Amino acid sequence: MANEQAASSSDTTLRRAAAAFARPTAWRSLLQLATSFGPFLAGCAAMYLAYPVSPFLTLALSLPTGALLVRIFIVQHDCGHGSFFASPLANTAVGRLCSLITFTPYANWGRQHAAHHANWNNLDRQSAGSDIYSACLTVREYLALSPWRRFLYRLPRHPLIANLLLPPLVFLLLYRVPFDTPPAWVRERRSVWLTDLALVALFGSLVALLGWREVLLVHLPVMVVASILGVWLFSLQHRFETSRWLGHGDWSFVEAALEGSSYFQLPRALHWLTGNIGFHHVHHLNPRVPNYRLSACHDAVQALRPVRGLSLRGGLGAPRLTLWDEERRRLVRFADVVV
Repeated sequence: MANEQAASSSDTTLRRAAAAFARPTAWRSLLQLATSFGPFLAGCAAMYLAYPVSPFLTLALSLPTGALLVRIFIVQHDCGHGSFFASPLANTAVGRLCSLITFTPYANWGRQHAAHHANWNNLDRQSAGSDIYSACLTVREYLALSPWRRFLYRLPRHPLIANLLLPPLVFLLLYRVPFDTPPAWVRERRSVWLTDLALVALFGSLVALLGWREVLLVHLPVMVVASILGVWLFSLQHRFETSRWLGHGDWSFVEAALEGSSYFQLPRALHWLTGNIGFHHVHHLNPRVPNYRLSACHDAVQALRPVRGLSLRGGLGAPRLTLWDEERRRLVRFADVVV
C-alpha cells in the first residue's frame, strides 16, 4: 500500500511538472508559423525556379523542402491537440490551413490521433487507436497465427514496404477517402471530402498558372520525402529498443508515457526541423504542451525522473522491432523469433 501511494504521489508530481508548460504563447506560435511556412514556401519557389535550369536540381531541392514540410505537419498536430493557440478557433483555422499543405484532413486525422493517445503501448487494447507503426503483437500471439496469417502480418511491416512504399500511399491516396472512419463520425468524414475539394481547387489553379509538369515535379517528390521522414519518426516513437509495452492490467498513463514513448536525442537543428517531436515522452505525458515548450518540459521532467534517450543510430534500427516478447520484456525483430 505504501509503495502504491508513493508511486501515485510521484506520478502526480510528474504530471504537474509537465502541466506547468501546457500554455501556448501567442508570439511564439506566430513566430513558428513564419519559420515553418516561410522556408517551406521559399523551398517550393526555388524548385519552380530551378525547373527550367534542370529538373534534376528541382528533384534535389525536394529533400530539404520535404523535410521542412514535416515541421508544418507538427504545427497541424499541435493544433489538433488544442495546444498551438489558446483559442480553439485559431487552432482550427491554422490546422485546416496546414492540411492543404500536408494533404492530411484536419478533423479526421485529429480524432484518429486522439484514439492513439488513449491507448498507446497497451497490449490489452491493440485494436483501438492503433496502426502498424504504433502497435504490435506479442511473440505468443504471432506464433499462434497460421503461416499464411504470419506472412500477411509481416508483409506490410517489411522495412522497405513500411518505411518507403506505404508512407506516400497513405498521404497521397488513403487520406483522400475516409476508409477507416466510422460512419457515425459525420464531421470527420466530411472533412476528408472538403479537404479533397480544396486540394483540387488549389492544385488546379497551380496547374493552370504554372503547368502540370512543373506542379507534379515540385509537389509529388516533396510529399514523398516528407511522408517517408514523418512516418519514420512516428514509427520509432513507441517501437524502440528500451520501450516498454504493458498488458494484463499493468498499463498506467505515466509509465506508458515515460517508458513507452521515445526521447529521441537529435542535434538541435533537427529538433527545430521536426518541431521537437523527439521529446515524445513528455508529449504523451501532457499533449497540451506546445511543441516549442517540449524541450523545457523535458528538462523539468528529467530532473524528477530521468529517462534514457534514443540515439540517431538506434532510431535507424528501431523500425525493425515489431513484436513484444513477454518473457524477455522487450521488443524483438521477426528474425529473433523461432517459428
